[in-house]
Amino acid sequence: MLKHTFAASLLIAVLGLLGSAGCYATPTTDVEKYLNGIASWSADFKQTIDDGHGKIVRSAAGKLYLQKPGKFRWDYSEPSEQLILADGKQIWFYDKDLQQANVRSMDASLANTPAVLLSGGGSVSSQFDVTALPPSDGLEWYQLIPKHSDTDFQLVRIGFRNGDLTSMFLADKLNQVTQLSFTNSKRNAKFAPDLFTFVPPPGVDVIGRAGK
Repeated sequence: MLKHTFAASLLIAVLGLLGSAGCYATPTTDVEKYLNGIASWSADFKQTIDDGHGKIVRSAAGKLYLQKPGKFRWDYSEPSEQLILADGKQIWFYDKDLQQANVRSMDASLANTPAVLLSGGGSVSSQFDVTALPPSDGLEWYQLIPKHSDTDFQLVRIGFRNGDLTSMFLADKLNQVTQLSFTNSKRNAKFAPDLFTFVPPPGVDVIGRAGK
């Protein structure tokens, strides 16, 4: 089964917390300024999750698409075909091999996550303490630590090469560490209108109630 909370939360973190390295007055305004300039974003991704001690327990790869307000799509191609899609009101989790789809309200699924930044209900400065980290592995890094305890994250780190987001590191409260690397990214691209629409294929078992 898909890791629903992780995937949705991390995706919002990608769109909501994209930062532009070294362009503005402070680390916080770096992140907020870039956020205001992002309407859409796409990239190929590779993902690993380890147990907090360096042992990789899951890995995956695919393509992601993000569009404000409140739309995103993860197309997993490895190790199996899965889809996580948000249409602005609800989120679908579809596993092709299991022939199963789960649908949830976005508000319920993304509560206490960085999702508030995507919806416009909060700001980076009100939700996170942001610091600039020393460059590492040819990347410029920012660290974001939640100001409130009712979140799934301990911290998020985002890394840039030449102003483009290329790496992300996330530690959750279960001490699992997720790392993402991004390639072939495109900012503010035009997407087909139906890209963020999901209709369950015939015969798929749907769990939850889809809204209109």
